[in-house]
Amino acid sequence: MIINLKNKDTLIIDEFKFKCCIGKNGITDAKIEGDKYTPKGKFKLGLLYYRADRVKKPSTNLKIKKIKKNMGWCNDQNSKYYNKEIKINKKYKYEKLYREDYKYNYLIVIEYNMKRIIPNKGSAIFLHLTKNYKPTVGCIGLKEKDFLILLKIINKKTRISIS
Repeated sequence: MIINLKNKDTLIIDEFKFKCCIGKNGITDAKIEGDKYTPKGKFKLGLLYYRADRVKKPSTNLKIKKIKKNMGWCNDQNSKYYNKEIKINKKYKYEKLYREDYKYNYLIVIEYNMKRIIPNKGSAIFLHLTKNYKPTVGCIGLKEKDFLILLKIINKKTRISIS
């Protein structure tokens, strides 16, 4: 099963079409850390993270993990943990997963730059929530109702194709 990103603002899977938002600068096949582009390519979907203190455990076939206050995603290119989930500490730069806003109430890891991690090639590329379709810093945003529908359709073998 493939999720296709078309026209920079539509995710298509089977007969479903979902409005979405992407990185502020568009799509690139030459992604670098902090460039505000969404990476081009075909990627596996990783873990689904969720905020159990705010939302119900989602119904899905994906592997699920609760977001805790001490969880982050390393975006420090000098760290051996670059582009991986970490326990927050002062040693490394990171993206906080336990956010004050709603965007990471649900998030799915897009497995970009994860097989053979290359520092500075981009990190923390997620499918996450949006309310207003404001451009992201490289992720793909969906409204919560669409995200929850998507979760019922996809499975561990689903890929996302960004072009």
